[in-house]
Amino acid sequence: MKTTYIKLSLSAVILLGIYSCKKGEVSSTELANYATTDSAAAVVSDSISSVASMKVKDKQFIKTADVNMEVKDVYNATIAIEKSVQELGGFVTNSNLKSNVLSEDTYNTSNEEAMLIKKYQTENAMQVRIPTEKLGELLTAINNHKLFLNSRSINAEDVTANIKYSELEGKRNQKTSENISKLKTNKDKVKLDDENMGESNLQKLQSMNMTDDLKYSTIDIYIKEPKLRIAEIPVTNTTSIDNKYKYNFIYDVKDGFVYGFYLIQRIIVALINIWPILLIAAAIVYFLRKRRVTKPKPSNIKE
Repeated sequence: MKTTYIKLSLSAVILLGIYSCKKGEVSSTELANYATTDSAAAVVSDSISSVASMKVKDKQFIKTADVNMEVKDVYNATIAIEKSVQELGGFVTNSNLKSNVLSEDTYNTSNEEAMLIKKYQTENAMQVRIPTEKLGELLTAINNHKLFLNSRSINAEDVTANIKYSELEGKRNQKTSENISKLKTNKDKVKLDDENMGESNLQKLQSMNMTDDLKYSTIDIYIKEPKLRIAEIPVTNTTSIDNKYKYNFIYDVKDGFVYGFYLIQRIIVALINIWPILLIAAAIVYFLRKRRVTKPKPSNIKE
């Protein structure tokens, strides 16, 4: 029974190798190493969970981890973690380091100089990929930078059944392809062949992704500083500069005369533009006055 199970496992390895593309392909020998690992759990040299280094015979695990902690200096910790990842054969997929400014004030120190005081907190959210066998070592290296560990989770997902299912799907696709090739060439055959090829390509992609996840573990890292930092930045005293050029009497008087001259010009031009209205108004006023002069005055009768 044991011999039969090993043969089935090796068959799965061979089929996964067949349905993988040459570019980025993982050889069947590498997958066989996953299938024939020692059943004893690896010894962990420190407080890192045994899940990170767990190896079980005839079991294959996709391992992920999530670390949330506080460090003394986010920038230095980020550089050190990235260096450790590179030394262990991994790579960084995302690193978002930023400083959140909580307050910002400017204090004048002289007529020309001032000091900008910023209170801020630095944080970084990272995602790294590391060879699965090096996961425990990297978690140990990350743990060395902590001041306080907020949370840490390590997950090992058993995908042995998924690999078996991928093997069965590969056989089904191969059998379907053989059956389609025996059919008479027509539109239906072309359609069936195209659909089967698309399903086969999807199966190849899933196999490649699973193989990659087996080889490389994903770690999400969030680090921040426990207290606020203060940045002192020398700047120019803008208040004194504003006061210096805010009001100039001689220039403003000269500008006032020029503005008044142009204002008179605008008024004259405006009056010229409305001369018909002025003419009509003058005629009305003239006739009203003439009528008032020619109107007879009433005589006073005394009894």
